[in-house]
Amino acid sequence: MSNEISVLLQSSEATIRYKTLVKVLNQEPSSLDPQKIQKKIPSSTLVKTLLSERDHEGKIPHHPYNKWRGAHWVLACLADLGYPPGDESLKPLLAQVYHWLLSRHHLKSVEIINNRARRCASQEGNALYYALKLGLDDERCQELAERLIQWQWPDGGWNCDKKPEAINASYHESLIPLRALTLYNQASGDRVARQAAERAAEIFLKRELFKRQRDGSLINEDFVLLHYPCYWHYDILFGLKVMAESGFISDKRCQAALDLVESKRLPTGGFPAEKKYYQLSQKASSGRSLVNWGGAQKKRMNEFVSVDALYVLKSAGRL
Repeated sequence: MSNEISVLLQSSEATIRYKTLVKVLNQEPSSLDPQKIQKKIPSSTLVKTLLSERDHEGKIPHHPYNKWRGAHWVLACLADLGYPPGDESLKPLLAQVYHWLLSRHHLKSVEIINNRARRCASQEGNALYYALKLGLDDERCQELAERLIQWQWPDGGWNCDKKPEAINASYHESLIPLRALTLYNQASGDRVARQAAERAAEIFLKRELFKRQRDGSLINEDFVLLHYPCYWHYDILFGLKVMAESGFISDKRCQAALDLVESKRLPTGGFPAEKKYYQLSQKASSGRSLVNWGGAQKKRMNEFVSVDALYVLKSAGRL
């Protein structure tokens, strides 16, 4: 066993140990060791801190989309951490999200310009993903999936850009819906959702996940830096993780991105977070996080980034 995997298996974070067993070492989630560790995730300091602003009704008293403290972001993080499904104490948080996303006011705000819905579909995508992943799904998941499919652009993605001349989907707004529709298809067998996911995947694959089609140049410098959490942002590791979850990681057009991620492995093992989208703070400000996700230092292993990187390399047959 490699040194980096040994380090992750000895992590103080239950979520890191769980994801290493299940995502990297391919142990069945229902087997004894993963089950024992997953049960420890809700009582971990990390999760307790994430949920620490809940009131007596089980809600977080901010708008669900308040960065990065609202119910929307807390649920998205829990889902990605491998939080055990079926915890009904999370339902008040999900109710906050549904009150926002499924309201008439919200639906009326979606503008159709040049036959394209201008919608930040990462919001509905994340909501669908964490409702399913956390085992809190009901008929409202179908409504979210149907909206995503209805709003899908001709090129297979989504975009909230209201400029009439905008015709290309957004990487940021398309990756999370792809992830969500994949999981929805896996849970429901909905073929239309699978077809929508395949169309969405092509947005990234035809650009090798980070290159412009016209000349192969880099689309955005942040796309090739490693982050955790990404929240609504795109980077190649998040892109590859979704490709692995969706069954596209073996596509030859993922090779350049895999090479790039693999090149970032540290000499001592593991992978760094090269940049972060959060500020560790107790102050009530936009973009603050109560949780320290390991920081961002280019020469130091970040466990959250490392377990995801090893997962995609394992899925691609490189580990």
